[in-house]
Amino acid sequence: MSSLSVSRAVKRRTAGVFSTFLFLALLAGFASLDGAAEAKSVQHIGRRDYDVVVAGGGFGGIAAAIQAARLGASVLVVEPSDWIGGQATAAGVSTMDDLSRLRSGLYLELLSKVQGYYEPMGKSTGTCYWDARSVAFEPHIGQRMLYELVDDARAGGRNTLDILLSSEVAAVSMEKNTVRGVTVRNAGGTRKVACRVLIDATEYGDVLPLAHAEYRAGNSISPFVDPNAMIQDITWVAIIQKYPEGIPDHLRVLTPLPGYELARRNYESYVTPDGMDFKGVYPVTLPVNVVSHNAYRGLPDSSNYWGYDANRENWPHISKCGVNWGNDYPGKYGWEGKRGLPTGYLENPDLRSRVERDALIKTLHYIYYMQNELGENWSVADDEYHHPVLPRAAEGLPDEWLEIVRRMPAIPYVRESRRIVGNYTLTSSELLQNSLSYRDGQTSHEFPDAIAIGGYILDLHGADTDSDMEWKFDEKAASTQINRPRGPFQVPLRTLIPRDTDGLLAAEKNLSMTRLAAGALRLQPICMMTGQAAGALAALSVREGVRPRDLPAVRVQRALLEAGVVLSLCKYSDVPPEHPRYNAAQIASVHGLITPIEPPHAPSYDISDLDDPVLSMAIIKGHDKGTFGIDEILTWAETVSMMEKARKASGTSLGLLPELGDKTDAFVNRGRFAKALCDTFGFSDPEAFPRAKGKGSFFASSKHPNAPAVEALSPLGILDLYKSEREFHFGRPVTRGEAAEMIMKAMTSAKLP
Repeated sequence: MSSLSVSRAVKRRTAGVFSTFLFLALLAGFASLDGAAEAKSVQHIGRRDYDVVVAGGGFGGIAAAIQAARLGASVLVVEPSDWIGGQATAAGVSTMDDLSRLRSGLYLELLSKVQGYYEPMGKSTGTCYWDARSVAFEPHIGQRMLYELVDDARAGGRNTLDILLSSEVAAVSMEKNTVRGVTVRNAGGTRKVACRVLIDATEYGDVLPLAHAEYRAGNSISPFVDPNAMIQDITWVAIIQKYPEGIPDHLRVLTPLPGYELARRNYESYVTPDGMDFKGVYPVTLPVNVVSHNAYRGLPDSSNYWGYDANRENWPHISKCGVNWGNDYPGKYGWEGKRGLPTGYLENPDLRSRVERDALIKTLHYIYYMQNELGENWSVADDEYHHPVLPRAAEGLPDEWLEIVRRMPAIPYVRESRRIVGNYTLTSSELLQNSLSYRDGQTSHEFPDAIAIGGYILDLHGADTDSDMEWKFDEKAASTQINRPRGPFQVPLRTLIPRDTDGLLAAEKNLSMTRLAAGALRLQPICMMTGQAAGALAALSVREGVRPRDLPAVRVQRALLEAGVVLSLCKYSDVPPEHPRYNAAQIASVHGLITPIEPPHAPSYDISDLDDPVLSMAIIKGHDKGTFGIDEILTWAETVSMMEKARKASGTSLGLLPELGDKTDAFVNRGRFAKALCDTFGFSDPEAFPRAKGKGSFFASSKHPNAPAVEALSPLGILDLYKSEREFHFGRPVTRGEAAEMIMKAMTSAKLP
């Protein structure tokens, strides 16, 4: 494609999203979505009730909103900043931390859009972490693609997905222990909004105390939060850019800010002109040179004609990157003798403001160090952020620094928030055990209510000593290494649900989990996946008229699978992703409905090593995949076992299980299987299934004894796999794949209690 064609393509893409940007900017009444203009008026939202309100428009919050809207729920997103995308865009951490590389669902959709933007320009997204297999994008491009997904979810106005920027949930309306609505506040005033489900996807877990939900902060628990308990460092990232012709005057600084001398000593321990060239060995030997530093968080550069990736020979050509390494706050010098931050950062607004100002200044120190000590023609990127109104953290800074601050990310990178207290708390040891599913000769340790798959180490930036850990869950400093996952891991649905509050769900970094488990779940990809699951749970609970905690996980799982999410850790050679029974095989795996012919036998490995030779050889030999037996004929014993497990997972109180009898090894035909489904789930009761009432079978009428079962199942879509056949062939055998498909549909069609 010629440069002129690329330019026209970019202009068309920009024009396509401009109307969305303008509408939302006016709706919020604050800075425009890309920071390029300022809204001229404040407009309130027009409606007073939504099915779902999402507090926080970060990666998890936007994913929740998109998924809920796609499922027909009316959704309002309330975002405190003037950006959506949270840590991945608004905070500038747009180098994706997805060590598992299992990309699916909305996360994969976003990456596909990002790649579709860069590829016509000849640019790679594999620009970070010294590895061309990585994924990165410019924050403003990531946000633009998120808005395209938002616009797609609106389906031309058929679905409601409203976004209020520069706004916050100021109060939560409760009826006993149930959320009934929120009060939204922005510069235009306040407004009460009713909702049936509220999702806390804020960066700090700020809605949890407003909803009187029990929560953890550090290693303490509300209402007795210890203000001195420690949480992880934050970082105010900078997106910096190389200026080959010299730094523009408005982005060059000559006067250091107070406190620079201590910051200089810190940065000299990370990067120097004559520092080490990174050799691909971990932990990294410090200090590194400037080229190696910039290749760590390298980003594509839309303003640069040339393209590059993160292969070693290209590191000197990287012209845009994120500063997110030596600028953790408080970092190596700690907070009053301890590593990390006190929980008062989450609880005390004044302390939060002070900490974030100091974190911003620490990164500004690096800008000065880079320009004046390292002698580099780099400064903040001029095409990412531009805040017409300076952030509160910049108040009182010298005029010389203000144009740089306008181009800093909208929010800091917050690694640890409040976490809900659920009936279940995910621990690091459970992540390890789960990650060993089908590894080293073990079989399934899958979570039956799995709603996402992630893959990362137990990564704490500060607050990582024994005294900072949750001993109640048998976690100590040594657990960081002992319990490190040995492969991808799942996240269970129950981590999204508070113990004593209804109508409230968690997303982002505030799930019911320990601090150490949160160290692996706080990254962008898994936050987006858990957010998507929260949106599905919220929308389906509204549709079914039940509390989120009462909705069987399998219903959420089926919705996620249909949205392209991968849920099972088990891969089968005979059920590739394009197979029509792929989703059903995943449901069968996570719920243990049927024993595979041969499970995978992959080795465990160091999840931080993408080139683990043992794992690579296992993949070459096919040991990472098992055999489901998708086309093997089902026996009666397998049928009864599947029915028993499926009925329990469906949550229904109707029906009775078929008896095992004597002929356990006999093959099962379609008629007998249909009768067993009807009996197990109570589908023969027309009063319990009004959707099927009055609808006949799409098969030709029959006098077969099991024909009534077929007539009951057909309107529910359970027999759709045979729909192309004019007659229902009662005597034909049922395969394991067909059984899994029909049982999945039966589980999600069963009458709820």
